Amino acid sequence: MLTNSALKYHYHPVKGWLNDPNGLCDFGGLHHVFYQYCPDSETPSVAKWGHAVTKDFLNWQELGVAIDTDMPYDQKGVWSGTAIVKDGRMYAFYASIDGDRKQAISVAFSEDGIHFEKYAGNPIISEYPPEGSADFRDPAVMEFDGRYYMLVGSADTRKSSGTLLLYESADLLAWSYSGVLREYPDCFSCECPSFVKVDGGVIVAVSNRPKSGGHYFEVMYGQFDGKRFKPQIVSRFQKGPDEYAGQIYRDEKGRAILISWISGWQYQPKEKCIGCLSLPLELNVAGGRIKAYPVEEVRHLIGPDGSVTDAYVKETYVNGGEEVYIELTEKPE
Repeated sequence: MLTNSALKYHYHPVKGWLNDPNGLCDFGGLHHVFYQYCPDSETPSVAKWGHAVTKDFLNWQELGVAIDTDMPYDQKGVWSGTAIVKDGRMYAFYASIDGDRKQAISVAFSEDGIHFEKYAGNPIISEYPPEGSADFRDPAVMEFDGRYYMLVGSADTRKSSGTLLLYESADLLAWSYSGVLREYPDCFSCECPSFVKVDGGVIVAVSNRPKSGGHYFEVMYGQFDGKRFKPQIVSRFQKGPDEYAGQIYRDEKGRAILISWISGWQYQPKEKCIGCLSLPLELNVAGGRIKAYPVEEVRHLIGPDGSVTDAYVKETYVNGGEEVYIELTEKPE
């Protein structure tokens, strides 16, 4: 039977369940990768933030649970979110799930990137607006022109549409609602957004689940003025079938880097989690296109056919990353 211990280059914890990448950032000279983590279960249960660090995206140090489910407002889950560094402190924003399974937005901070203290005023956003719903999660935070902006994935059930809700803050703790940044008709909800400032513009990304079935990952490049986002390029370069919930961040070199969850959910054995994280892909915007290609640290793994095969995981990059295919090449019995 397949197990993720066969993988050499795709990160996975030693044991337990892994899904969405969270809180991607550079801090203290290391790349920090958090992720949805159930350390004592091989199937999804009460998720916490797991944590790993690397210098080269090849050699990983697993650090265990970073943010635990130890408060009444997050006892049923520390769900997905992002991290930002301000004045030498890491702020980790996450969806907090309380005992009634109500979804809200909370924050924890760290001075060393390893040990986290939860904000005494959590949750920092406790209620969703009229354009939102009980699906209210996955905060993505960005600094822009001296202010802070947050996207929250949700849904407007009145219109049967997925929504990306925009919030604004001066200090990362007190947030005001600004409205809907993007709306997707006939979707259950928007999930796992990214909100990243890059040279010349802003990248917005989102994972969507249309009511017609399936899922897709959309990446947009465009201009943001603090209230509105005007996309200039819209791409769905990830063609599946085995990836979801990608997150993008800007590293200390200025690269926009994407890491996704490789789920294998349609043939997940009950006895063992086979999920892992993708190789890190650098996004480049040029010639009216967005391309995603492995970062230089792992580029030597690419074979003559333009793909990387690692045990049962295969990633293929077409035309320098104009299209990306991620698939499991073998299935458990």
